[in-house]
Amino acid sequence: MPKQKTHKGTKKRFRLSATGKAMHRSAGTSHLAARMSQKRKRKLRGTTAAAEVASKNIAIALAGNSY
Repeated sequence: MPKQKTHKGTKKRFRLSATGKAMHRSAGTSHLAARMSQKRKRKLRGTTAAAEVASKNIAIALAGNSY
């Protein structure tokens, strides 16, 4: 029986928390931060949980390979 392959793009962008939520980096944090307000940059720090509907599909795409 063939095994489910890990989706490499998903693996680079998401990881599952201990409770099963899909965590991701906030959008807009790569560059061009000089024009943002300090408040906006502060809010974009860290990771945030993806939508509940997407978490199931992300977990399937990761195929058990989360950091």
